Amino acid sequence: MALLFTGCEAGGDDGEHTRRAADATCDGRIDAPAQITMWFHEPAARGEAEAVRAQVQAFNTSQDEVTVRLVDLPEGQYDDLVRTAAAEGELPDLLDFDAPKLFSHAWAGDLRPIDSCVPESLRADLLPSVLEQGTYRGRLWGLGTFDSGLGLYVRPSVLKKAGVRIPKGIGDAWTADEFTGILKKLRTLGYESPLDLQLPWAGTEWGTYGFAPAVWSAGGDLIERSTYRTADGVLNGPQSVEALTTLQDWAKAGYVDANKDSGAFQKGRSPVSWSGHWRFREFGEAHPGDVTIVPLPDFGTGSATGMGSWQWGMPAGRADGDAVWRFLSFLLRPDEILRMTDVNGGIPATGTAIERTDAFALGVPGRLYIDQLRNGTARPRPQTPAYPAITEAFAEAFEKIMRGDAVKPALDEAVRAVDKDLADHGHYPPTGP
Repeated sequence: MALLFTGCEAGGDDGEHTRRAADATCDGRIDAPAQITMWFHEPAARGEAEAVRAQVQAFNTSQDEVTVRLVDLPEGQYDDLVRTAAAEGELPDLLDFDAPKLFSHAWAGDLRPIDSCVPESLRADLLPSVLEQGTYRGRLWGLGTFDSGLGLYVRPSVLKKAGVRIPKGIGDAWTADEFTGILKKLRTLGYESPLDLQLPWAGTEWGTYGFAPAVWSAGGDLIERSTYRTADGVLNGPQSVEALTTLQDWAKAGYVDANKDSGAFQKGRSPVSWSGHWRFREFGEAHPGDVTIVPLPDFGTGSATGMGSWQWGMPAGRADGDAVWRFLSFLLRPDEILRMTDVNGGIPATGTAIERTDAFALGVPGRLYIDQLRNGTARPRPQTPAYPAITEAFAEAFEKIMRGDAVKPALDEAVRAVDKDLADHGHYPPTGP
């Protein structure tokens, strides 16, 4: 059965077009009937697993050409199972993974490119950040049904009492110096530790996702991105050191709540929280009518933020790519996107779905996330197979820095770890391992 696919992407020279045609995952036809298997990660948000099961059931009953089988996996072992299955060539036909892990999967040959599957109408509707996060070396390898974002959650009533202006948008962000002064003012109101940085998770992926934007905003980065061959002079460069020194200074001054009970903002100890979209509902319920979201501070080159969440990809194998895409395209329908984001609070991946929401509508606090994802304020984590080594090294350094360790030596150590990984893998040649 012919489907509404556009074939390979237009553009590029004849050689590139020929190569893409040769390894096209989709040709517009399904060899029906087909059965595909899928894996889904152990969800953090309550209701995600139920939503996926409902999507599989809805898809299977809506047509009779493709049957999807959702494989139940042991809890707490998802990443280990994916690594083992990849090494043994036993990945399912459809797999979800945290966005920055896409690059190592694509480099290792675990995935098939999906450029040939995505129609231009859908491509035009997707948030540019979703496409960017799913791209590696000019090919599209994954798509998510939702995206992510960062901001400062603030309580306007408290800021007004302190005589603090509230930024009106991305270009109106507080500078880092201005924000330091705001923290001082909030302390005079009785908030001993007015800033929540979600510190209990500093040594995890949160450390990288949450605070790489401070480095980017200062003009630094986690790796040299023109070649992806070294982190030296970038991760430990002066801009990166300056940004992380500022964050450390806030902690040393006692402005940052330890948040050992995960309730610094909700319980009113900290009227400002550096956090992500997933806290939108929780924080709003804690302080009804007294929560808004403003951009992260500008450390020198403008406010920056993160992006990227869980994405779907097609592992290399014998499954009919068109059959897998039939289900993935079903997940990208507005109703199905919203079925998921209604339970996990994610930012819908398409403009059509976004405009059907209240949380991200024009004029509401959550719209900041949409603006950031569309205007380039949001940046992808480094698009390299070395990302697992980068995030481990950076998060470890960030945790040490927030505990008071000297900034430059901590970053120098992180650089050594990243550059060792690059050298151990021959700097990840484009031909793969």
